[in-house]
Amino acid sequence: MPSRCRRPSQRLAVPIMFVATFFLVVMDGAITTVALPSIAHQFHMSATDIDGVVVVYPVCVGLIIPVSGWLGDRFGDKPVLLSAMTLFTLSSALCGMAGSLGELVLFRGLQGLSGGLLTPIVGAMLFRTFTPDERVRASRIMTLPQQIAPAVAPMLGGYLVDGFSWRWVFYVNLPFGAAAVLFGLLALDTVRQPRVGRFDLPGFLLSAAAMSLLMYGMSEGAQQGWTAPSILGSLVLGSVLLAATIVVGLRTAEPILRLRLFGNRLFRDMNLINLIGLVPFMAAMYLAPLFLQEAQGVSALVSGASTFPEAIGVLLTVQLVSRVYERVGPRRIIAAGLFCVAAVLGVMTTCDLHTGPWTFRTYMFLLGVGMGAVFMPTTVASFSTVRQSDIGQASTLGSVVRQISMAMAPALAATLLVANSGGGEGSQVASKPPVSAYQTVYLVMAVIALASALFTLTVRDGTGRLRRRGRPGPAAVDGAAGDGAVVDGAAVDGALLEQAAAGPELPCSAGAEPPVDRRDG
Repeated sequence: MPSRCRRPSQRLAVPIMFVATFFLVVMDGAITTVALPSIAHQFHMSATDIDGVVVVYPVCVGLIIPVSGWLGDRFGDKPVLLSAMTLFTLSSALCGMAGSLGELVLFRGLQGLSGGLLTPIVGAMLFRTFTPDERVRASRIMTLPQQIAPAVAPMLGGYLVDGFSWRWVFYVNLPFGAAAVLFGLLALDTVRQPRVGRFDLPGFLLSAAAMSLLMYGMSEGAQQGWTAPSILGSLVLGSVLLAATIVVGLRTAEPILRLRLFGNRLFRDMNLINLIGLVPFMAAMYLAPLFLQEAQGVSALVSGASTFPEAIGVLLTVQLVSRVYERVGPRRIIAAGLFCVAAVLGVMTTCDLHTGPWTFRTYMFLLGVGMGAVFMPTTVASFSTVRQSDIGQASTLGSVVRQISMAMAPALAATLLVANSGGGEGSQVASKPPVSAYQTVYLVMAVIALASALFTLTVRDGTGRLRRRGRPGPAAVDGAAGDGAVVDGAAVDGALLEQAAAGPELPCSAGAEPPVDRRDG
């Protein structure tokens, strides 16, 4: 007789995979910057000469993100996710073994290609697994890796570089990546979309080229100068190709990027808030270690400890937001969060050489409190009116928007620092800008946050609110629960791990895969 084995419920397996994947990707991006001085010393170069190690990653992410939605729909989320995770793990090992700067840049590029697939694919899996009602409570789990990883990374990176070698900031990925692949093989179901169009080669080439050129231009603009031929050419050509992507995509029946989803007003508005509203927060996170280490002269460890309270603020706010979301709706919550961010950044314009560490930690905590009211509602509301069959494409578009926002934030902050430091085009941020330059950047970011908050108040969020128990939301019509049924809004936070009991027993012969669920969602 065939042996009997239990595959965990996808309501348990998918959140675990989501947390593991995001934690690994976010940690890798944050921890690598800590090792740059040591890498430069290893290869007998200056820190600016090894800039390619940093730049190649977002360029390759921009190159691969446009195709992630199609790959997940065509071949199934599980095979694509595990293939990308395997490549990410192997490329991490290769980065650690790199014998030259050229090899390191090449292998970091492979990391970028795999990382660009991981986050949109696992995000789509999470939103396909839970109904609109459940996603709010599941969001308590979603925020964990995105907040804890960047807070822990500087301290862990400093310990690995000082105690071992810069190579260990890459080797540390290996056990986590291998464990994630093994868990995914054993626990995840393969879900394919029933109707997937042909591969849109022209759309892919245009969008991939546009994204990679824009990522390069924004990543290097402040470093080389915005009027440098390579930067100006990249931004102009990238913008032209982006416009061509839009024109071609809207005329194609099955485009690589389903841009028609932006015709959904709530989806469009939430992504616009993500594009602009995230810039002040990401810029503040970029400025914090620079201000503390360059202006105040504190150590990297003290700097990391001073920015860590931001993660605590986010996590606390998310717990509250998930409980009031249904009654209040996303518009008011997001606007309140952005007003809070604007106020905190306004207060941070008073930071100077005499600002104490606990004062700065309080500011970072309050900044996290504000952004905690933005992260979850924008994500949940943006998917609330998207059909189940479009979730993969919606996740891809959301990843594109966030990638652009994350590139814009440090580029704008660095440019403002240089401009207010008396430096010209291409001046180095590392030349210790005066305190007044930081204060100016904080003021500009406060204005952007305020403008984003005012825009949020114009959003119509009626369809973004949760339905009463037993009544389907818009996205549920297309089978949000995976079998066409709409379950009630039972708690998915603590219950997510408790109620996610093992799935049905499946007959498994030795080494055989259990039957695969190919339903829509």
